[in-house]
Amino acid sequence: MRERTVTLILVLLVVILALIPGVAMAADPACPENLITVSGNGEVMTEPDIGLVTLGVRTEHADVRTAQEQNAMIMDEIITSLLAAGIPRQDIQTVSYNIYPVYEDETRPFGGNVKYYQVTSMVQVTVREVSRTGEIIDIAVKNGANQVSSVGFSLSPEKEKSLRATVLTQAVGNARSDADVTAAATGVTITGVKSVVVGSVYVPVAYDNRYSGSAEMKAVSVPTPIETGQIKVSAQVSISYLIT
Repeated sequence: MRERTVTLILVLLVVILALIPGVAMAADPACPENLITVSGNGEVMTEPDIGLVTLGVRTEHADVRTAQEQNAMIMDEIITSLLAAGIPRQDIQTVSYNIYPVYEDETRPFGGNVKYYQVTSMVQVTVREVSRTGEIIDIAVKNGANQVSSVGFSLSPEKEKSLRATVLTQAVGNARSDADVTAAATGVTITGVKSVVVGSVYVPVAYDNRYSGSAEMKAVSVPTPIETGQIKVSAQVSISYLIT
């Protein structure tokens, strides 16, 4: 009788152990079904419709207060001229303001007497008519700007929204194509979609640094040529497909 009881217990243990792997798989939230997970990218090249110009003025004087006052006066003239040219005030943003002492003995940083002070004030101007980017630079220089640190191009929210559906559709199509190839190669069949993760649409700012640096020697009688080129709008999706 005792041997029979022991035998029954062993049989029950074997059955329980045999069932454990199946229960663990069903309880595992990370992989409850058979899946193929792939990523897809979509991209499109387009012409930007917004110009981003960072420009300003640098003044120098032995008296720091005088250098500040001169800088403020010229920057005020620059901003006034930009407003008169139709740039809204909300599209003119101060991005840097620096006061830098220049010493007589440049081989000894922070040593010796101060020769003069440099005061630099920079604003970023958003040009919503991208074709006017060169014109806006010329207007600023004519009114005292002597620094252009960068010229960039991007997309307005309206244009970005119009391209979003295009790049996402491409990304989904590329993901499905990869999934179909993988399924055929492994001998399985796609039966549905388990989940979709959509990444953000990426719109870079394309910078052209050919126009950066000092603008003091610029001949304002010649319009500044600006070529916007094209920028790439891209998006990514990750899709998990059910398979049998």
